[in-house]
Amino acid sequence: MVALGFGKFARADRIFALERIIGEERGDGRRTRVWIDGVADPLIASRTEVTILRHMGQDSAIAGPDLDEALDLAARLAAAAEAGRVDLSDLGRRARHLLASTTESA
Repeated sequence: MVALGFGKFARADRIFALERIIGEERGDGRRTRVWIDGVADPLIASRTEVTILRHMGQDSAIAGPDLDEALDLAARLAAAAEAGRVDLSDLGRRARHLLASTTESA
């Protein structure tokens, strides 16, 4: 059984999809839509999809901190480019750090 929050539970082998709730829909106990085999509409879970996946034993399916950092870097770069201000020294420093943390040394 996987706890979805607020007293909701689902069998791990019956969950077939998770969807992160984003934007204005998110909040007040609304983090993830959970599709369960045999249930017509998705349940709304107060737990994040990462937490649900961990409780399902799917640690390898979860994006690691390196991917999270890379996505954050890409989002910051896109926002800065749209605003017309890109800090290339910060971008270079963060990119070097990210590459060094993901590359195996010979």
